[in-house]
Amino acid sequence: MPKNSKVVKRELDDEVIESVKDLLSNEDSADDAFKKSELIVDVQEEKDTDVEEGSEVEDERPAWNSKLQYILAQVGFSVGLGNVWRFPYLCQKNGGGAYLLPYLILLLVIGIPLFFLELSVGQRIRRGSIGVWNYISPKLGGIGFASCVVCFFVALYYNVIIGWSLFYFSQSFQQPLPWDQCPLVKNASHTFVEPECEKSSATTYYWYREALNISSSISESGGLNWKMTVCLLAAWVVVCLAMIKGIQSSGKIMYFSSLFPYVVLICFLIRALLLNGSIDGIRHMFTPELEIMLEPKVWREAAAQVFFALGLGFGGVIAFSSYNKRDNNCHFDAILVSFINFFTSILATLVVFAVLGFKANVINEKCIAENLEMVIKLVKMGNISQDIIPHHINFSAVTAEDYHLVYDIIQKVKEGEFPSLHLNSCQIEDELNKAVQGTGLAFIAFTEAMTHFPASPFWSVMFFLMLVNLGLGSMFGTIEGIITPIVDTFKVRKEILTVICCLLAFCIGLMFVQRSGNYFVTMFDDYSATLPLLIVVILENIAVSFVYGIDKFMEDLKDMLGFAPNRYYYYMWKYISPLMLLSLLIASIVNMGLSPPGYNAWIEDKATEEFLSYPTWGMVVCISLMVLAILPVPIVFFIRRCNLIDDSSGNLASVTYKRGRVLKEPINLEGDDASLIHGRISSEMSSPNFGKNIYRKQSGSPTLDTAPNGRYGIGYLMADMPDMPESDL
Repeated sequence: MPKNSKVVKRELDDEVIESVKDLLSNEDSADDAFKKSELIVDVQEEKDTDVEEGSEVEDERPAWNSKLQYILAQVGFSVGLGNVWRFPYLCQKNGGGAYLLPYLILLLVIGIPLFFLELSVGQRIRRGSIGVWNYISPKLGGIGFASCVVCFFVALYYNVIIGWSLFYFSQSFQQPLPWDQCPLVKNASHTFVEPECEKSSATTYYWYREALNISSSISESGGLNWKMTVCLLAAWVVVCLAMIKGIQSSGKIMYFSSLFPYVVLICFLIRALLLNGSIDGIRHMFTPELEIMLEPKVWREAAAQVFFALGLGFGGVIAFSSYNKRDNNCHFDAILVSFINFFTSILATLVVFAVLGFKANVINEKCIAENLEMVIKLVKMGNISQDIIPHHINFSAVTAEDYHLVYDIIQKVKEGEFPSLHLNSCQIEDELNKAVQGTGLAFIAFTEAMTHFPASPFWSVMFFLMLVNLGLGSMFGTIEGIITPIVDTFKVRKEILTVICCLLAFCIGLMFVQRSGNYFVTMFDDYSATLPLLIVVILENIAVSFVYGIDKFMEDLKDMLGFAPNRYYYYMWKYISPLMLLSLLIASIVNMGLSPPGYNAWIEDKATEEFLSYPTWGMVVCISLMVLAILPVPIVFFIRRCNLIDDSSGNLASVTYKRGRVLKEPINLEGDDASLIHGRISSEMSSPNFGKNIYRKQSGSPTLDTAPNGRYGIGYLMADMPDMPESDL
C-alpha cells in the first residue's frame, strides 16, 4: 500500500460522512414535508380529504392489564345465574347424571367451536360486534346491530333480577330472617296467621307478597313497587359506575365479582355436606336415568343451555376479546373458559342438591312426626290394632326406616280402608323430585333451606351477595356488548354513552318493578333473546365459513396464533355447527309453537300459581320483541344491497394518517380478497384497488396525475417510517 494511503482513506471517509449527513438532512426535510402533507383520495371526478387531526393511534386501544383479568372477565360473563338455577334443574329433569353426557358432547360440537370463533374475530379485527361483521361483509353488518338490540333487551330485565337479589341481601341482616315464619294478623278479637301464607309457605308468601307485592295478572299493573324501584336504581348505579371507564374500571372489579361466587359455592358445599340429608340429595342428582337420555327433548334443552351458558351471540365475547393482543392464544382461552363454565355448573349443582337434600330431610322429618301422631291416634281409637305394630318400634323415638316399615304394614293390613286413613309415605325422593328452577329455586326453595341453617343470616348474606356478583359479571359483558360496538362505530365518548344507556335502561326497566313486573320479566326471558340469538349465531357462522371463506379464516388463525388450529374446527364450522344450529332453531320454533304462550300468575285467594295466557296486546309485545331484535339484519342488508346511503363503505375508502400510520381503515367491500392476515390491524391492510389514486401531495405542490409508487399508491408510506416496528411492515 502506498505511504499516503491512510491520508487518502481518511479523505474518502470524510466525504462519505459528509454525504451521509447530506442524505440525513435531506431525509429530515423530506420527513418534515411528509408530516405536513395531506391525503388526496381521487375517485374519478370526485376528490375528498378525510384527515382527522389528533386522532389516536389504533394501537392505543384500551387493553387488559393482565391475562388473568381478561380470563376473569370472560368467566364472569359466561358464568351467570343460569349456572346456579337453570343447570341443576335441567340435570334433575333430564335424567340426573345421564344429562351430563349430552351436555358435554354438545359443548364440544357447538359450544367450544363457536366460542373460539367469536374470540378469534374479536381479537383479530379489534372491534365490537358491529365493526367485526361490517368488516367481514358490509351486507351482514346488521348482525352486530342485532346483537346490540338483544343485549339491550336482556340487560333491561337481567338487572331487575340483580335488584331482587339486592333487596333480599339487605333484608338478611336480621335474626330470625323475615321469611322464616308466617306473619301474624291481629284484629279486634284475636290473632291469626296470614291466610295467604298459611295456604302456601313462609318463603313463598314473602317472595310474592312482601318482596314483589304481585298482582293477579299481567293486565293489572298495580303501580310501582317502591322497594324494588330503589333496588333497581341501585343496581343500575353500580353497573354504570363499574362500566363508565370501560375495561379500565370494570376489569378491576372482575377480581372480586368473578372469584367471590366460587368462594361462596365452596363454603356452601362444605357446610351442606355436614348437614343431614345432603348426601341423599347428591345421590339423587347423580343417579342416571339412561332411558331419558334418548329423548330428543333432552338434547334440545342441553344444546340451548350450552348455547346460552357461554354467552354466544351477545357480542360481549367479541367486545372483551377485542381488547386483547393479536398474538394472544385465544384457542386456549376458548377451551379454558368453556370447561371452567362446565365445572362451575357441576359445582353449583352439587351445592344446590346438597342443600335441597338437607331441606328435603327436614321436611321429611316433619312429615314423619305428623303422620306418626296420626298412627298413634288411630291405634288408641282402635282403628289399627296394636298387634300389627312390630314390638321393637318405640313410638317415642321412631326413625325414618321404622316409620316406613309401619306404613307398609298398615297399607297391607288395611288395604281397602287405607285411603281413608290419609297417611303419607314421607319418602325423601318425593320431595327431591319437585323440580324448581329460576326464581323459584333462588328466592323460595333455597331461602327456605337456609332458614334451617345454623347462623342462617350469615349464609343468607353470602348467598345473595353471590347472586349479585354472578349477575354483575354477566351484566358487565352484556353492557360491553352494547357500548364497545357503538363507540367503535360512531366514535362517541364512552362515559357519556354509558350514562345515557344506563339511564335509558332504568327508565324502561320501571315496567319490571310494577306489581305485575315479574310477568314482564318472564315475557322478556322467553321471547326477547332465544330465537334472535340463535339466528344471530347462525349468521355469524355463515359469514365466517361461507362469505369470508373458511380456508382464508383458517390461514388467518394460523398467522395470528402461530400454529394451525386442529382440522376439527374446519369441519365443525363448515358443516356440523351450522347443521346443529339450524336443527336447534327449528326445534325451538316447533317447541314455541306447541307451547301455549303464557305465564304463571300468583292467585292471592288460592295462594297458588295458575297458568294464564297472554292477552292480545301481550302477544303483540312478544312478537314485537322477536321481530325488533332481528330486524337490523334485513334492514342493513337491504340498505347495502341497494346502496341507499352514501358512506365510506361504498366507493370511497376513508383513510386517516398520523405520523405515517394508518388510523382509520377502509371498510372491506364485498368481494375484497384482502385477508385479515395482511398487517397487524385491519386498518393497516393494503387498500383494495377501487380505481382511484391515493397518494400524498406535498404542501404547496401541484397535484400529481399518478400515484408515486407502491401497488395502491401508498407503498412509499412504509419507507419513511424509521420508528415503525418491523412487525408492522
